Amino acid sequence: MAETRDVIIVGGGHNGLVTAFYLAKAGFKPLVLERRTQPGGGAITEEFHPGFRCSTLAHSAGPLRPEIVRDMQLEQQGLKFITPEVAVTTLSPDGRVLTLYNDVKRSAQQIGEFSHKDEAKYPEFGRSLSKMAAVIGGALQLVPPDIDNPSRGDLWAMLTTGRKIRNLGKKDMYRLLRWGPMAVADLVAEYFETELLRATIAARGIFGTFFGPWSAGSSLVLLIRAAGDPQPVGSAWFAAGGMGSVTQAMAAAARQAGAEIRSGAEVIEIRVKDGAAISVVLSNGEEIPAKTMVSNADPKRTLLKLVDPAHLSPDFVMKLQHYRMPGTVAKVNLALSGLPTFTALNGASNADALKGRIQIGHEIDYLERAFDDSKYGSFSRQPYLEVTIPSLTDTSLAPPGQHVMSIYMQYAPYQLKNSDWESERVALGDSVVKTLSLYAPNLPEFILSHQIITPRDLEDTYGFTGGHIFHGELALDQFFTMRPLLDWARYRTPIRNLFLCGSGTHPGAGLTGGSGANAAREILKDLKR
Repeated sequence: MAETRDVIIVGGGHNGLVTAFYLAKAGFKPLVLERRTQPGGGAITEEFHPGFRCSTLAHSAGPLRPEIVRDMQLEQQGLKFITPEVAVTTLSPDGRVLTLYNDVKRSAQQIGEFSHKDEAKYPEFGRSLSKMAAVIGGALQLVPPDIDNPSRGDLWAMLTTGRKIRNLGKKDMYRLLRWGPMAVADLVAEYFETELLRATIAARGIFGTFFGPWSAGSSLVLLIRAAGDPQPVGSAWFAAGGMGSVTQAMAAAARQAGAEIRSGAEVIEIRVKDGAAISVVLSNGEEIPAKTMVSNADPKRTLLKLVDPAHLSPDFVMKLQHYRMPGTVAKVNLALSGLPTFTALNGASNADALKGRIQIGHEIDYLERAFDDSKYGSFSRQPYLEVTIPSLTDTSLAPPGQHVMSIYMQYAPYQLKNSDWESERVALGDSVVKTLSLYAPNLPEFILSHQIITPRDLEDTYGFTGGHIFHGELALDQFFTMRPLLDWARYRTPIRNLFLCGSGTHPGAGLTGGSGANAAREILKDLKR
């Protein structure tokens, strides 16, 4: 048997790398075990056609927490962020287009072409959202309190958060309490009359979730996202070289701090003895003991698959089995011989509108109808799409004059009612291309190759149980002290010495690094003790 390690981290996704860095900086020697050939999890860059590279899954940053970028010195590790002026361009089938920018005043001017009322309301909405985002952002950096036996630190953190809420003022305090449980469609309708604008903002509340815009609690997702980026429609944060550059820089920082990262090392079991995790077993039969185990995998994969559930109470197992993580996202990456012409952007002067995120989902009803298909076990034939063409801002991703197109598609349920994903793979790709062709009719003639990633692929290839990119639904009953379960939101598990650090823990909101940083602080308390 190998030597006993200080810490083993199962999975080299971005949260695992963040945790490894902070533990190494504190003087420990974590070993990160990644089953794929490169660390990165959902933030990787791969060649999918000769000469064409793309962010295989996540194509934009969360954005990352500023303190993580600073502590890990990611820019000194070679990471370069790309932030085009355009945040998002939403296209309508009737030829209308709404382009919004990182600059609020410039966005308001664009909105004024549709509605002067909305032009005035947009900055007001942005100010309220920014105030609430600051409060929520503080809460996202907290380790959720122990509800039954709160420590002095827990009580102080809750008191501080309460003061921040009170300091919002009566109007915004009531808004914060009211907005969280709302359907995001209701929220945007209270402020705006322009359907294109409503849909663009509402999309932040449904992205990556099994929610439609009329789903209760979808406004909470919007608020969580605003905590990292308070722009009403979000910004466009890309990385030169694709999102794999982010995790490559993280891996370099973790190694520099003293962590060891081993790729091609698949953990198939976390062994438990007398209620404590003692070792991991790899697919090649190697067993590595450790004093502390940390899993970057989702809660279900960790505790119902890697750990023998016999070591857990029946009540805990039942609750975890009901932890909701129904994937609804598919990914399609296209290699293009040239830049297609979008009908609504038929001039060279408008080409910059394609450098941010491009949204196909022009009205609330369109988004809700796309969701309807998935509720009944089918993928949408008129899907909501978030598209980027990263080669417009990063020419290293494709040969000269050619481009890559990265497309998130909703809704594609993990479990199909009358078929399976291998049978429907081509139909899924066709649905995406057909939908985009309504806005860019000459797109099909530019397609050299495509990569289609189904929810089943997200599970089998990339390790997202149920195909859920956030390791679990971002919902009111799976948030903060209830993520993943009530009484188990402090990164610990019922197994001694076994912790969680992935997106299935608080705050769990995409590529921010928040879960990894929070988990590291809590794990260090035990290690130092």
